[in-house]
Amino acid sequence: MNAVFPGSFDPITSGHMDVLTRAAKIFDQVTVTVMHNARKQGRHLFTLEERMDILREATAHFPNVRVDTFGGLLVDYMARQETGSVIVRGLRAVSDYEYELQIAHLNRQIGDAETVFIMAATRWSFVSSSMVREIASYGGDVSEMVPRASASALRRKHADVYAEREAEKQNPALLGR
Repeated sequence: MNAVFPGSFDPITSGHMDVLTRAAKIFDQVTVTVMHNARKQGRHLFTLEERMDILREATAHFPNVRVDTFGGLLVDYMARQETGSVIVRGLRAVSDYEYELQIAHLNRQIGDAETVFIMAATRWSFVSSSMVREIASYGGDVSEMVPRASASALRRKHADVYAEREAEKQNPALLGR
């Protein structure tokens, strides 16, 4: 049985990687699908191509994981998959469950697509891509919250902020400017 793990992955976090690692042990093949939405264009930190590159690097060690992209309804993407493929979604908290349950019911109703939920490990229950982006935008250390590929991409994206923060660490007199 195969699975599709959809998301925006802007960027992929350690919580995503935890869910993916466990899904890769359960399913024969897992396709991490970067869903792109034209209405959200310009609201992502990373371009679609950058997110795909980050994902390829972060998942390279998985022999049964591939990276793909799709725009449109997830159920349309699922209809193109091998019969019996399921959607995998990660859950961090009850608030995720309520939202994901609605989406799972809709996907079942309009596209006969089944959803399997995998709980993220407790240590990642507070980590989200949006929080990681915010911390990184101020030069904060997110290396424990994201795979190496995401951390490197965030450092490149915010190179000036990280350089300034490093300079302040080297010269504490700069802190109060």
